[in-house]
Amino acid sequence: MIMFVIFGATGKIGKATITRLRAEGSPVRAVLRNPAKAAPLAALGCEIAMAEVGDADAMALAMRDATAVQLICPIDPRAADASRQLQSIERMAEAVDAARPPRVLAISDYGAHLTIDTGITRLFRLMEERFRQCSARMVFLRSAEHMENWARYLKIANETGVMPSMHQPLARPFPTVSAADIGDMAADLLLADEDHGPSPRIVHGEGPREYTALEIAAALGRLLTRRVVAHELPRAEWPATLIRAGLSESYADLIVRLSDAHNKGLIGAEAGVGEIRRGHTGLSAALAPFRPDVRQAVSR
Repeated sequence: MIMFVIFGATGKIGKATITRLRAEGSPVRAVLRNPAKAAPLAALGCEIAMAEVGDADAMALAMRDATAVQLICPIDPRAADASRQLQSIERMAEAVDAARPPRVLAISDYGAHLTIDTGITRLFRLMEERFRQCSARMVFLRSAEHMENWARYLKIANETGVMPSMHQPLARPFPTVSAADIGDMAADLLLADEDHGPSPRIVHGEGPREYTALEIAAALGRLLTRRVVAHELPRAEWPATLIRAGLSESYADLIVRLSDAHNKGLIGAEAGVGEIRRGHTGLSAALAPFRPDVRQAVSR
């Protein structure tokens, strides 16, 4: 019997993958940490399993009889340090080794192939390195920066007409993608079950085109029906700004280091490796759901 097991089922990517799989009539087991969030997924026809990412036994049980499993690197912006995320990666790998599903699709990140200091992206590199040791056939779906992340600037842009940017210079284009498109790409890969040679298979996911910070500010302005301009946030202000936004000091430092790598033009698809798939969702469409209630959108 076919069974697709999706971890991170309530996240943007997980929900998009599940919606597509169920639309195709495929059986899905949605793995949750909070039973209070089960009802919408059960309404879609999903089987529900409960497991904490740090509980290898519970995760292995949720993977039982899976045709394929979708995993995502656990990121906690409020964590005091990265040790908990690293432990969660190890527990995921242990669960895969115990359950031995035939295939695993891991949501990874642009820049995961780099061995230099890339801040938060280093966690994805370590995840890929650990998962390469597992016996399952692996697909690493590396995602460009999510378009939806820019919704966090709606409140300040609405109040001030300014969108602060750590992407610098403002006119430099960079790859970005809707999280929903990544979920749809993941569903395509899960449904295809194609043998593409040695594991892991590397797939890069990005949007229909690259954007600049100037274009993102303009898109926010259209959403808010007011003029919004991009402003280069001085690097010295990055850590404090991120901490005020609710990130831990350790996580803010990881984002600062990632932004440094971005601004050197280092974060992108790995040259000559794998393939690039492009989503169909443009920036304005990805941000549109955040428009009705600006206050709610930026609090997520």
